[in-house]
Amino acid sequence: MAWYAIATYEQGGQARPALVVGEQLFDLAALQAALPAAELISGLAGTSSVTELIGAWDTRSAQLAQLAEQIPVLLAAGRIAPLAAASYTLAAPFKPARIFATASNFYDHAAEMGTELAPRAESSPYCFMKADTSVTATDTDVVMPPNTEKLDWEVELGVIIGRRCKNVSVADAYDVIAGYTVFNDISARDLNRRTDYPFKHDWFRGKSFDTFGPMGPWVVPRDCIADPQKLRMQLQVNGAMMQNGTGEAMIFNIAEQIAYLSSILTLQPGDMIATGTPDGVGMGRGVYLQPGDEMIASIEGIGSIRNKVVAAAS
Repeated sequence: MAWYAIATYEQGGQARPALVVGEQLFDLAALQAALPAAELISGLAGTSSVTELIGAWDTRSAQLAQLAEQIPVLLAAGRIAPLAAASYTLAAPFKPARIFATASNFYDHAAEMGTELAPRAESSPYCFMKADTSVTATDTDVVMPPNTEKLDWEVELGVIIGRRCKNVSVADAYDVIAGYTVFNDISARDLNRRTDYPFKHDWFRGKSFDTFGPMGPWVVPRDCIADPQKLRMQLQVNGAMMQNGTGEAMIFNIAEQIAYLSSILTLQPGDMIATGTPDGVGMGRGVYLQPGDEMIASIEGIGSIRNKVVAAAS
């Protein structure tokens, strides 16, 4: 299948869904309007958001692919034009129903963090939840809370669930995926630890502040990426490469994470799994983010998101 993506853009104070081809955005409603009457895709009529599309992915995915295939034809006929880049801003592509994150899922990252892991055969994925309100779009600010001195980055492949499912087997796991996005799991390392309780880790507090989940720039459907485990994941801070790895180094792969989570609870369309980060994070280097720093998180085959750190307003 030819590459395309699904985006949410803001224009004139309104958020609208769009298809992305060649990194150019085409308004979803305008594409529908440009089709000859005999080729209209009725299921997409009146669609107002990417979240809505993902919620009905089993039926909408084929329709979106069909519409994306028409874009070159409509362009050549002069029936459509891409959105002018200066006329819109990209929003977060959709609102996750829930965010599940898999901790210490790369051996090199676990080593740089000083994490002692049990043998893989005696273990299972270690997952936690991150607040959906942490999500923010590319080209928005990450707000540094006043009570942290150790703000850190983590580029991760976001895997988006497109079907309600329970007890999914590893063999069938890819069938429930809608698509993929870039996710930056911002972490206040000094707030991830507690000394006032016998429970030493507090993943919620350290990772769920507003703006701690840059995501985007869009969602690439599952069928557009042949092998997500091989995608290169990179993160730069102020132009310096900090992280540079691939999903092949995951301890538990994408399918195993889906199988594990679905053995505990029913996964829903719009749930997202942040599948782990390679080594090169700030804590492993002894370097942390400061106001004014700029991060660019990139994943091959998907795209890049750019976010600047700012101090919280006093």
